[in-house]
Amino acid sequence: MPEFDSHTPNLARMYDYLLGGENNFAIDREAIDTLAELLPEAVPVARANRAFLQRAVRYLTGTGIRQFLHLGGGLPTQGNAHEVALGSRVVYVERDPVAAAHGRALLQADDGAVMLQADLLDTDDVLGRAADFLDLSQPVGLLLVSVLHFVLDDDEPHAMVARLRDALAPGSHLVVTHATSLVRAQGPGTLGVHRGAGGTDRTPQEIREFFGDFTLVSPGLVQAADWRPDRPRLVGSPSPASCLLVGVAQKAAKPQ
Repeated sequence: MPEFDSHTPNLARMYDYLLGGENNFAIDREAIDTLAELLPEAVPVARANRAFLQRAVRYLTGTGIRQFLHLGGGLPTQGNAHEVALGSRVVYVERDPVAAAHGRALLQADDGAVMLQADLLDTDDVLGRAADFLDLSQPVGLLLVSVLHFVLDDDEPHAMVARLRDALAPGSHLVVTHATSLVRAQGPGTLGVHRGAGGTDRTPQEIREFFGDFTLVSPGLVQAADWRPDRPRLVGSPSPASCLLVGVAQKAAKPQ
């Protein structure tokens, strides 16, 4: 099993710290504190993203979905899918072997959730291994939350997601959050947050294309804070995640 390196920042542990978790080291906290000084929006964006994930999972369980495939979610901490969808089966898939090993350790006592270490771009491998735990002939909640903006265009992320969509049973749902540059006219990399971490932001239209022919549920593709909020936002108050677009879409039943 890979050792937990306490001297090198790890993205999954850094995200855990962003969310207020305890599964991180001093080096991870130092990296995030430095980032927050440069980009004060980093913390509210991360927490708005996690709050949306929780609302989306609650929505999906309300539709009857009881199994989830969460790709690139980092460490399964701080109100992640298995902690919200109680009684469901959840498969987490993480590319980083250190994060995956840490995640498996965290889930040892949970019979309903597992962590797999796999390359998200190898969809056949991911789906094949997930099928050992999930019934892919039945509806699944596919969670691609703050991961697609780390997949560069050269790796053909739209084709990757299309393969995943095709493998899902009718009635399944796709949940996506993605960084966007709504002010791209000011120049590439306006957001800075994800480009600085090796990723890329995309336009709203490029993000909409990830859903393919799935039907977006109301309110559609919106800012994270505006997707079925638990409480109304005060009039005129800024969104804590205006650079993050989110959506939930359903795969239609096959015609008779």
